[in-house]
Amino acid sequence: MNSLTQKVRTVTAILCLAGLSLNSALAQAPAQPNKLFIQILDGEGALNDIRSRTAREPIVQIEDENHKPIAGAVVIFTAPGSGPSAVFSNGLTSFQTTTGGDGRALAQGLKPNNVSGAFQIQVSATFGALSTVAVIDQTNIGKTSAQSHATHGLSIKVIAIVSGIAGAGVATGFLLNRGSHADTITPGTPTVGAP
Repeated sequence: MNSLTQKVRTVTAILCLAGLSLNSALAQAPAQPNKLFIQILDGEGALNDIRSRTAREPIVQIEDENHKPIAGAVVIFTAPGSGPSAVFSNGLTSFQTTTGGDGRALAQGLKPNNVSGAFQIQVSATFGALSTVAVIDQTNIGKTSAQSHATHGLSIKVIAIVSGIAGAGVATGFLLNRGSHADTITPGTPTVGAP
């Protein structure tokens, strides 16, 4: 008897003692996925408040090609290192976690920095030899943004007021000058001259 046959018999004997057959043991092993997908469940398009340092924490679900959740996938959330961005509960711009039985991962403790504007959080997921990436778009708004809009609004108002005053001055000057001279038309040889 060769060693492979002996190993199969040994495994079969152990499974029989445990009350399982070789076929049922193989059937219970979960099938390995062929592809990974990231479904963004929360956080896409979020507006983060700079003043209160609050943000919507991204939540993703990692799924296989049959849209079944994958437990135990490693998920890394990464925010930009500069410009509009955020940090996670660890105080860094990168946060790593593992999906639970529901295939979900939460980027805990997300807090916006003090720079207003749009940014993207990159999400990468790995399970065995498979990996995939996605992005979550968010925007920081708050004091800096409000001041910018207020300043912009003020400059438009100032231009409108100055334009209004200048326009009124031109109209007033035209009306005043119109009344101080008269145009005369005299029959005969046409001549053009100053009033």
